[in-house]
Amino acid sequence: MYPNPLKKKIQDGKLVLGTALPTHDIRIAAALANECTADFIWIDQEHSPFGPRDMEMIPIVLRQHGIAPMVRVPWNDPTHIKKAFDAGASAVMVPQIGNVQEAKQAIQYAKYPPLGNRGISPTWPELAGEDFMDVINTANDETVLILQMESIEHYEQVDDILALEGFDVLLVGPMDLSASLGVMTDMQNPKVQSIMEEMPKRAEGSGKIIGTTLGSPDEIRQKVDWGYKFLNLGSPLGFGINFVNERFVEYREQAGN
Repeated sequence: MYPNPLKKKIQDGKLVLGTALPTHDIRIAAALANECTADFIWIDQEHSPFGPRDMEMIPIVLRQHGIAPMVRVPWNDPTHIKKAFDAGASAVMVPQIGNVQEAKQAIQYAKYPPLGNRGISPTWPELAGEDFMDVINTANDETVLILQMESIEHYEQVDDILALEGFDVLLVGPMDLSASLGVMTDMQNPKVQSIMEEMPKRAEGSGKIIGTTLGSPDEIRQKVDWGYKFLNLGSPLGFGINFVNERFVEYREQAGN
């Protein structure tokens, strides 16, 4: 269970794939972990009504199945980042990173000294039966930090941000990026797609990989061809609903409805 293999997969240049947990329910998390071959499970706290308390043992359950719990925190705030890691997150995603200074702050909040100033007292190791001191002493090497690029401001400083030490993945948020470019919700707009296509090339030699989140398998295949290495494919709930609705159409047509 420890260390989680996510960071090594990133460092080895492997394609890293995940999907989103639709709710903070430990029974759903356990069922997903039992059947899913994802490298990470996205636990969202930015756009969902959930917080650190709602996660309970979910990160530990995922770790026990070899899946990295990835928590997107609500904001670039030391309290949110610390609580996510202390609850057992292998990876933390920080949204709305707008510039170099904000990226530096996220790194400081996410790393123990000497790389950062995150407070030290994780709760998850004892709950999971892991060695408390070992987890602390190796946390900077095991945990993954993901910064989101969601604005033109970030894009204009992206080379300087990619040059920073202390984070692993730059994840492009196409919806907010579309808004920043003046084409809100039009994620297929050439303004958005040209930036997205360019990003893996911009990251070459930086030691960082580029990621994004999409709901279309065809788009995921396109991004893999573009050089994306960290991809979230929707959520099992969304794909399950689509499957059921397609079957309903099929059966109603069969019955002449």
